[in-house]
Amino acid sequence: MEFEETNKEELGRQMSFLEHLDEFRRRLINSVIIIVIAFLLCWFVSGKIYNFLSVPIRQALSEAERRDVPVQGLTGNEQVLSLDNLREGDTGRYVFDQATKLGISVVSPGTSVQAKFTTDEQGKIGLFTDEPIFTNNAIIPKGIRLPVKLDEPIQDVNTDERMIVTTATEPFTLYVTVSLYAAIALSIPFLLWQIWGFISPALYKHERSYVTPFIALSSISFVIGAAFAYYILFPPALRYLLGLGEDFRLLLRASDYLDFIILIIMAMGVIFQMPAITYVLARIGLVTAGFLVRSWKIAIVIILIVAAVVSPTGDIPNMMLFATPMICLYVISIFIAWFFGKRRQNDAEVESV
Repeated sequence: MEFEETNKEELGRQMSFLEHLDEFRRRLINSVIIIVIAFLLCWFVSGKIYNFLSVPIRQALSEAERRDVPVQGLTGNEQVLSLDNLREGDTGRYVFDQATKLGISVVSPGTSVQAKFTTDEQGKIGLFTDEPIFTNNAIIPKGIRLPVKLDEPIQDVNTDERMIVTTATEPFTLYVTVSLYAAIALSIPFLLWQIWGFISPALYKHERSYVTPFIALSSISFVIGAAFAYYILFPPALRYLLGLGEDFRLLLRASDYLDFIILIIMAMGVIFQMPAITYVLARIGLVTAGFLVRSWKIAIVIILIVAAVVSPTGDIPNMMLFATPMICLYVISIFIAWFFGKRRQNDAEVESV
């Protein structure tokens, strides 16, 4: 009798089609508001986000276009020193890697000047010109501080590896795109909350308690997947692609690269949701380890199709580079379903236990 009353209460709470649409509209509006707020926050740091995303391609371009020549000196004791190892009084020639305005004159890229590592009258250490620079309209005197940021980590890239834009509005569009995708990534926990809020009416009352572990696991999984793509998958894929173009002058459009890296990062972030989704479905009782084991052939086919879409090229090595982590995640999901899986129960059955 108690079981029948519980079922009647559940049926009484079912929403009509129009109520579902209204609930979907409300959740969609909330998601848009969340993304807009996150977009405004990300817009103020869009330059830093873009620079962070461009580091892999700049490093890959630097490796693809440079010549690695061993240092061989007259005595054999010569060595190249990092700026971190300079001592006060050390001298050498500084080369401007981009056009630099000093006073009323602009120094052309490639210009070199004798420089000295010393302190100024205020006691601040820095690299200063040790001879005058003669330009087309001015003389830059000795003792001018050079634009070397000693307090920042030295990167193995320079301005020659910058990407190109082809229209005046493209930089603005790039920063808008960067801010939008960064806002979506930042909003993942709140968006998952809205998704859960929409599907939760279809669940039993005790099943709705899984919202916290679902959102926590999904958010962490997205971050791990994005980091895995950025640090592990993306660099070797870039080196492979740029290695194919070693006979050409590489001029890469910034918008093409941005679409490329965002696709991979977002895709891997979503793919890494597999264990988190499996955990919730196994706890609810909709997925079992046996079902996942029996479906491994279909899963492999789907994984290879997804790897072919996400992979920058259709060759086997790059496909396996993306398919391997997905296969590992599927195996992990099987163990999660085996460990946390249980038969689905309604509220009355749970309360009676």
